[in-house]
Amino acid sequence: MRRLPVLRLIALLTGMLAVPAHAELVVVVHPDNPVGELRREQVVDLYTGRGTKFPAGNAVILIDHAADSELRAAFYRGLVGKTVAQINAYWARLLFSGRASPPIVLPSVAAVLDAVRKNRDAIAYLDSRDLDGRVKVVFRLK
Repeated sequence: MRRLPVLRLIALLTGMLAVPAHAELVVVVHPDNPVGELRREQVVDLYTGRGTKFPAGNAVILIDHAADSELRAAFYRGLVGKTVAQINAYWARLLFSGRASPPIVLPSVAAVLDAVRKNRDAIAYLDSRDLDGRVKVVFRLK
């Protein structure tokens, strides 16, 4: 009869391991930015330096999280299937060639949110649990 509580404990622990680290990753802009929605290809172009402007023509200010951020790792893995090291090497090549500048790296989610709230042309990604209604979601990473 002692097997049932042990099996329940194992099932509970196994279920906890299956919980995703992030609820949902979203790309956000300032509420006054004219962009209503971005397609996946547009987000890929922006975060790989192939695009530098929003569809309305205004220049993009890319915001990124710290290199050791789990959020950053999940974003690039989900968006382009690359590790942070691969993305860093990619941006280093672009920077060296003079073709593009990498995103501005900020140290915390609070700093990222603050930057987007203060700049109409900023774009960033967040865990949907960090949304507070003062930024606009333009893309959901699925």
